[in-house]
Amino acid sequence: MALIATAVLIPVVVALVLVVNILGRSDDSSTDGQGPAAINGSTPAQREDLPTLPLDVPPVTPAADASCPALMKTLPLELTGEPSRRVQSDSPYAYAWGDPPITLICGVDRPAGYVAGVSAIQINGVQWYVDTSHPDSTVWTTVDRPVYVQITLPADVDSAPVTSLTPQIAAALPYQEPQPGA
Repeated sequence: MALIATAVLIPVVVALVLVVNILGRSDDSSTDGQGPAAINGSTPAQREDLPTLPLDVPPVTPAADASCPALMKTLPLELTGEPSRRVQSDSPYAYAWGDPPITLICGVDRPAGYVAGVSAIQINGVQWYVDTSHPDSTVWTTVDRPVYVQITLPADVDSAPVTSLTPQIAAALPYQEPQPGA
């Protein structure tokens, strides 16, 4: 009987010691109790530090008015380490991050190059037509949603911003069978 009590008691005592040590420990050890830790290096640009970005956008359509607000309210203030920035456009469905800018426009026209037989890339359940014909940028456009969403990246930026935004796009805009041009 004493052996069973010891076998049960030892793990309980060890667990209690761990809990007391973890919960009782303060985070002051990193600052020696002298207040917040000093941060070395420069701080990233903040939204207010970046100039307003003028964006050309297509006219707002009833389809954009019906679909885009659900997406726009889910967009992050920071995207892959880049802060959001103010945009100047004729549409409330334009957004940007960083400098050089990463831009998103909801409610664009079907990309001219997206025709029957052209393949799309699927990321997290969202299909994208990718246009690399511009020397300074790569333009990604959704092709399987009720409205086309265009993300323009600087040419030297990989697909990480697009990948980061696909969950919001998939959640806000329902799937629709892709309809390439003729």
